[in-house]
Amino acid sequence: MATEKLNGKRVAILATDGVEEVELVEPRKALDAAGARTSLVSPKPETINAWQHDHWGNEIRVDVPLERASADEYDALLLPGGVMNPDKLRQDERAVRFVKSFFQAGKPVAAICHGPWMLVEADVVRGRTVTFMALTADRPAQRRRRLGRPRGGDRRGAGDEPQTARHSSVQPEDDRGVRRRRPRRTAAGGSTDESTRGGGRLVDRP
Repeated sequence: MATEKLNGKRVAILATDGVEEVELVEPRKALDAAGARTSLVSPKPETINAWQHDHWGNEIRVDVPLERASADEYDALLLPGGVMNPDKLRQDERAVRFVKSFFQAGKPVAAICHGPWMLVEADVVRGRTVTFMALTADRPAQRRRRLGRPRGGDRRGAGDEPQTARHSSVQPEDDRGVRRRRPRRTAAGGSTDESTRGGGRLVDRP
């Protein structure tokens, strides 16, 4: 990417605990290298805990608390993924309004992996063709191992549990015009999903 291609452009990055670290850090590096001025916006006021594939990663410093952020101060918005990250953000009305305000202002919004769930929650995908990641519905054993939870234990209710798309507020076809294909049964009796699945040290901006 050519340097200074985005010189002076202000880009907000909205994220919270559980954001997939590589989906925040690497795009941010690319934006900074292109001359943009990036700011991590979060409901958490100081730091967020990133997720690395199947374990907790590094802490990342927050630049602007969500309560002080306004779309008027930025030229574009980046929504990184991670399963827990958008699942937490979409329950925060301030975060939903923040995302929606970029669309209302006609500003660019980039969403990665599970990030588009925020677009659904903000009701800005109606009539649009979008792609996004969704976990398969048949991964309880993997989730138990990740959380250190015994077989047969309660799989819901933990604040840090990665939520499947099946547990999201978005149903296979809802009043916001979003359709998600259901898993189909295999000959062996299992199921396959037609969609694809998706503290450490403190990390500051490079």
